[in-house]
Amino acid sequence: MVDQFGLDVVRAYMRHVQDNAEEAVRRVIDVLEPVSTTHRMDGGMEIHIDIRVDRAAREATIDFTGTSPQQANNFNAPSAIARAAVLYVFRCLVDDDIPLNAGCLKPLNIILPEGSLVCPAYPAAVVAGNVETSQAMVDALFYAVGALAGAQGTMNNLTFGNETHQYYETICGGAGAGNGFDGADAIHTHMTNSRLTDPEVLEWRFPVLLEDFHIRRGSGGAGHYRGGDGTVRRMKFLEEMDLSILSINREHGPRGLAGGGDGAAGVNRVIRCDGSIEALRGSDATHMNEGDAIEISTPGGGGYGEQVPLPPGEGGIAKR
Repeated sequence: MVDQFGLDVVRAYMRHVQDNAEEAVRRVIDVLEPVSTTHRMDGGMEIHIDIRVDRAAREATIDFTGTSPQQANNFNAPSAIARAAVLYVFRCLVDDDIPLNAGCLKPLNIILPEGSLVCPAYPAAVVAGNVETSQAMVDALFYAVGALAGAQGTMNNLTFGNETHQYYETICGGAGAGNGFDGADAIHTHMTNSRLTDPEVLEWRFPVLLEDFHIRRGSGGAGHYRGGDGTVRRMKFLEEMDLSILSINREHGPRGLAGGGDGAAGVNRVIRCDGSIEALRGSDATHMNEGDAIEISTPGGGGYGEQVPLPPGEGGIAKR
């Protein structure tokens, strides 16, 4: 491109791409209202967001002050993750076909308090900050601007292995509903950016049997527009394995918006080969014996808007 057009022209068009993205986000800010919200996570962690709008400058401040302090666990999200979550949300709010680029961030002032869950100090552990806290930040931001009810809000990170085999998957769940649409069922949402392994490939490469994988009907939040349903996934082990699960929205379900109902919380459990059932926490680990099964029920998305009863005699709930 430089050979064909010259370095000055290429650099100019790189600036044009960023300037266009900047203006697109400023148009979002033009219709944005100031708002505050607090998003609860499992274990008592909270993400607090204040959005302040400067109409004259066409700029917005996204302030995370009031968010929980950094944790002794690994749910701390580095500042780069927090900024990526903000960038993702505002790119989604742009109703235009633009490439994702740093120009989207120019009109946004992001405040991340040092030593907090979203800007931890070394040597804080951060693995779940990338895969879980990022999801919570995105849900909190979409909720704050009134765009989407909570999605499943987790990647449901399942890992297992022994000296021969190692495997890691994320599991789909329900998407949040919005004004004019239901949430999607059984889908990887927002920051997950991955898909499940095909059952045939999974069983061919690993000593496991996928006994069940179905949509968790009724797990999406009720509302004028329903939240998407989560899934139930049960896997039986044919060899001994060590297993861990890293997930949230197990203590409470994703939030509904504008009067919509909350989605169902996720459930993790082990079904031992003798028929006994062992409950697992959102973040947990256990040893799987031959014949044991892991069953993950993923959260449903939140609903949007209140349900409207039909006129007398017709029964049920009105649905556009």
